[in-house]
Amino acid sequence: MKPSILFNILLAVAAGASSVSVHAESPEFSEVFNPRIPAHTSFGGQKIDLSQTDMFERLDRELTAMAYTHGSTLLTIKRANRLFPLMAPILKKNGVPHDLLYLACIESTLNPRAVSGAKAAGLWQFMPATGREYGLEVNDYVDERFDPELSTEAACRYLKNAYNRFGNWESAAASYNCGQGRISSELSAQGVGSAYELWLPEETMRYIFRLIAMKMILENPSDYGFRLDSDQLYQPYDYRIVEVDTPVDSWADWARQNGTTYYLLREHNPWIRNKSLPNKSGKVYKVRIPTDESLSRNKKHHSVYNHNWIK
Repeated sequence: MKPSILFNILLAVAAGASSVSVHAESPEFSEVFNPRIPAHTSFGGQKIDLSQTDMFERLDRELTAMAYTHGSTLLTIKRANRLFPLMAPILKKNGVPHDLLYLACIESTLNPRAVSGAKAAGLWQFMPATGREYGLEVNDYVDERFDPELSTEAACRYLKNAYNRFGNWESAAASYNCGQGRISSELSAQGVGSAYELWLPEETMRYIFRLIAMKMILENPSDYGFRLDSDQLYQPYDYRIVEVDTPVDSWADWARQNGTTYYLLREHNPWIRNKSLPNKSGKVYKVRIPTDESLSRNKKHHSVYNHNWIK
């Protein structure tokens, strides 16, 4: 009860009123708009008919939830402006549709240092064993799951492998959530050809519709109420690349000797997981050192990857 109402009640009681009428103020709510579901959409170059009731409602559930998860969705849009210019050419080079970029968005909200409770890590949330299987070094000193470029290359290898196995991108994407073996056995057991038609664990059945919902929002954020200016998008960094093929006794010392700080070294090279690097094999590691200009918001030009992202 508001203090003003309580005060009026006490005054009435003190005056000997036989009855007191309390009228609560009517609550005020902001309007809430349900996202509109189109008649059809597409994913991975394939048209998706949404006239079927279950297809409509499965997408409506994910699009409604994602449109109102404002903080996470806004951060994903901002980070996409920084990371898509790096990631998109890698997918194109490997013959993976641009739409699969949105898989990284729902896996990690495009946070390169993301770690799940199950110890999946990086933009693409590779488990340690899967990361190694697809060519990433994962140990106490180096974890390439956290490297945006190398992990995107590995994700392409996984997705191409899955596509060659299943023949469509939605099944390849679903396998990213529950494994290629599970998708393969269920396609066979249920006698269908696409993950859209499979009965699977609920997380996986929702997964491909979350992917489509993320695509719809990131293609046209303003349709769902997101308004950004160009200077609010996170900008790509420019780097000086230093190749390291020897052991590093102290990354902090190395950073000072190469004109940067330990903080900036770790911030821009999240694959470094320790204060030193044994490197007994002489492997070549590419270390990114950001330029002074790209570290300054005032000096850097505001580039926009997708002009639909800004007002």
